[in-house]
Amino acid sequence: MREKFCSVCFVVLVVCSVSILGSDAKGENMNESYITYESGANPDCVVIWLHGLGADGSDFLPVAKQLDLPDDLAVRFLFPHAPQIPVTINNKMVMPAWYDVYSTGIDREVDLDLLKKSAARIASMIDAQRELGIASERIVVAGFSQGGAVAYHTVLSYPYPLGGLLAMSTYFATADQIELHPANRKVPILIQHGSYDSIVGLQLGEKAKATLDDQGYSSTFEIYSMDHSVCLEQIESIGRWLKKVLR
Repeated sequence: MREKFCSVCFVVLVVCSVSILGSDAKGENMNESYITYESGANPDCVVIWLHGLGADGSDFLPVAKQLDLPDDLAVRFLFPHAPQIPVTINNKMVMPAWYDVYSTGIDREVDLDLLKKSAARIASMIDAQRELGIASERIVVAGFSQGGAVAYHTVLSYPYPLGGLLAMSTYFATADQIELHPANRKVPILIQHGSYDSIVGLQLGEKAKATLDDQGYSSTFEIYSMDHSVCLEQIESIGRWLKKVLR
């Protein structure tokens, strides 16, 4: 796997301030649980995008607007907000988090029960979109850092085939506990990670990839020259991938 050079990198938490400024723009809708952004009229596919620790649903809204999706691919993006909880590694400070983190490192300890609860919430969001007439195969779940760990659990245990799993700078926290559902044995999986990620080390992304390989899943692993962040080349790759899996 060749490392990709990033010409422009930015920290995701910085992006959050940009999205708030545009929160009343056309195609966006905010409520207490999530933000909705539709890239075109009458969307027939959905991307549910989960933020990382300490951020909120607005974090990846600007990224969705930079994906350069074609006019004939109308996507409904849903950006849920994590609940406010005390986080152990941050001195019990209350902040948005999908689950508590007790320790970091290659064998990091997390509150798996709360992670699974968050995954159940995302599964309910998928169910709601299916009830609105969106085919499950046209629903993608994406997640950054903590959000990616929830995305792994949600997609790989969901009982209907989904359109894709995007795992950004994250790890497979429930790999030893998850009940893998055969419905998503062939789900398209794109894993992206920074080569010098100081928050979620590259080895955690590689470990997730190896676990998927051992279980017979096919996935694409991309490495970018960056820290725990997002870069322009990565966004362009996501756009190309979404065009492929949602066509």
